[in-house]
Amino acid sequence: MTGSPMARMFLFGRNFGTLIALSFAVALPAFFIVYSLEQHLVLPALSVLFFGTAALAAIMAFSIKAKKNTETLNLWDIAGGLVITGCAASVMGEPEQVAQLFEHLFERRAYEGR
Repeated sequence: MTGSPMARMFLFGRNFGTLIALSFAVALPAFFIVYSLEQHLVLPALSVLFFGTAALAAIMAFSIKAKKNTETLNLWDIAGGLVITGCAASVMGEPEQVAQLFEHLFERRAYEGR
């Protein structure tokens, strides 16, 4: 990386701030999911969370025109890691659990609508 030390510090701060924001965007809903859902619904809900956060990171990377092929970690790498994590969570779960998750979500909304 070239440039003055001040420029490097600013770039580190910007990337660090983005990393902190994405960490909170994943961690807070993950804690809510773990404590509010039944145990067999946690993995499908986490996989949906990871896929959604990966989409958010990809949209952010696209909107700021982040370079795809760099030597340092960038938003595209974070989005890819979140997709891999979402795939792992969905592979470890069963298809019936995903169906139960969506039934659980839609039943709750049906009761709220009445």
